[in-house]
Amino acid sequence: MQSDTRSTAKERKREAIIREALEQFSKRGYYSTTIPDIASALDMSVGNLYNYFQSKEILAREILRYISRYLGNRIKEINESEETTKEKLFKIVDIYFKTASKEPEMIDYFLRVYLSNREVFQEECKGMTCVTEFVAEIMIFFENGVARGDLKNQEFFSAFGLFMGYLGGMAFLNGEEILPKELQEFSKDVSENIYNALKI
Repeated sequence: MQSDTRSTAKERKREAIIREALEQFSKRGYYSTTIPDIASALDMSVGNLYNYFQSKEILAREILRYISRYLGNRIKEINESEETTKEKLFKIVDIYFKTASKEPEMIDYFLRVYLSNREVFQEECKGMTCVTEFVAEIMIFFENGVARGDLKNQEFFSAFGLFMGYLGGMAFLNGEEILPKELQEFSKDVSENIYNALKI
């Protein structure tokens, strides 16, 4: 029992480090943020933080996996529901936009850290390795839509590129405070536009 408690406390501390690093990397940039910055914000010693993550690069990659799991788990719940393809698409778009609004550091991390500092992720995150959970659930959504006769049977990356290009573009506009209304208010229009582009 005591070992379970220690394990849970360690997992909570590990997640706290990931969340703090995620916020700092997203706001200040990868190279401008140091391990001592992150440790100080958490009132930890640098040595103790290194017990959880052996380097800044390892921590950066683990954050990417953390975001992928976070979004992937939410999309998995939608995929496992009995709703129509169109309803599922709306919910996926809405969850992405809700995350971009309520936890902007998660989407900012993709746009401002992962895509801008590819050299940090090259070795361990080739292809889709570090975002497997998220990409797998989007793939399942497309496959289910095709199987139901709702979506065109096309090469995955054509559909994925259209889907992510639209969502990423809207999240970027929101981050730049260009949109005339709240991001989530675009969920219906955006999901309908994507559905119309992908449907049979």
